[in-house]
Amino acid sequence: MRHAIGFSDLAGRRVGVFGLGVEGRAARSRLEALGCDVVVVDDDPGSTGDPTVSATGAGGLELLATCTAVVKAPGISRYREDVQSLERRGVAVLGGVGMWLEEADRARVICVTGTKGKSTVTTAIGHLAERLGTPSVVTGNLGVPPFDPDLDTTGTLVVVETSSFQATDVAHSPGVVVVTSLGDDHVDWHGSAEQYRADKLSLTSQPGAASTIAADTPTLRACSAMLGGEVTYVDAALGVALAHRLGLAGTHGASNAAVAAAALRAAKVPGSDDEALVEAAAAGYEPLPGRFRTIATRGGVRFIDDSLATNPLPAIAAIESVGDARLALLLGGHDRGVDYTGLVQAIAMRAAPTAVMTLPESGPRIGKRIRAASDLVVIDAPDIGSAVREALHWLDGEGVVLLSPAAPSFTQFRNWKERSEAFAAAVDELAGPSA
Repeated sequence: MRHAIGFSDLAGRRVGVFGLGVEGRAARSRLEALGCDVVVVDDDPGSTGDPTVSATGAGGLELLATCTAVVKAPGISRYREDVQSLERRGVAVLGGVGMWLEEADRARVICVTGTKGKSTVTTAIGHLAERLGTPSVVTGNLGVPPFDPDLDTTGTLVVVETSSFQATDVAHSPGVVVVTSLGDDHVDWHGSAEQYRADKLSLTSQPGAASTIAADTPTLRACSAMLGGEVTYVDAALGVALAHRLGLAGTHGASNAAVAAAALRAAKVPGSDDEALVEAAAAGYEPLPGRFRTIATRGGVRFIDDSLATNPLPAIAAIESVGDARLALLLGGHDRGVDYTGLVQAIAMRAAPTAVMTLPESGPRIGKRIRAASDLVVIDAPDIGSAVREALHWLDGEGVVLLSPAAPSFTQFRNWKERSEAFAAAVDELAGPSA
């Protein structure tokens, strides 16, 4: 259930915070500033370092049931039975981004969602707006939540990276929503690929929906009935020149650049309708770490870190961006049960020499399917260091080593950044440090 409730609506009330991560801490601070009696519960309170946090399974759920409302962390599925039980007992379960939108000037907000590309598009929009003379704040899923009490968004264009988890709690759409792409992801959270897509695209169709900027892809065209507001489909070809200026590679880079520019126009950012001005504004943009970045070149071997590729769609785009180079692909991570058929087909159909080094835990499952579909070399590696070693041996001095896991980093790493660091360390150890 979506509730049109903002933070100030809960002033002085007893409110629960369910999950004390980045958003949970920001929500607690904001609620306490409003004089709320805040109850904090977490599935693993020991990991929070806060002795006042109660455990969900040890009375915490009952504490949450005594609250007027509960602000839930994005990582806690709205479809969990304990969350559903709170709603059945009359407790409004909310999300921080949705609550913030209730009180924001939504005409000055651009929310960016998509299965791949949303971090890049969010930061590109913010960079371009600033360089065009419009103050902007980049926030949301990639960093500080928009409702953090220390974040001042007054008088700015606010660009919010918005995940499918956060979209389920949004009761009013912002002025502009960008959908960068659509594939299958987070099946474990949403329950099915169909529900994932419905939840993600719901961000475009809540009351107040005005403008939806969508990448022109067959998948998004097929879901046109689920898109709200005035929908504009943007062809990747329109973003080729801007992508080059931004340092974004391949067709997916061009698509990201094109939708970023279209979002600026939809938000009526001064200067955004002048293509030359927008391209000039790209100067100084730094592509995100972990998103298809060349981190080293040793002899004839180029090492590309695409650790942020946490589902099949960006991994397919990364493979396309390598072109016809000899490729050693490092693949696999936390297994969320997604369908890897499209990725397996993209790998098996590649004309250039290709080998796959699989990583736990989803890697061997993908590797088994690649072996069945092709005669490519597939090697199951226990860790990134071993995978890099096998890749270098197979390449024999020429080609690309691409870390594009198509899976989250959990299980072996705390986050994608730690996975990137492990890849870079393995490259330095096995191929030699940079000069």
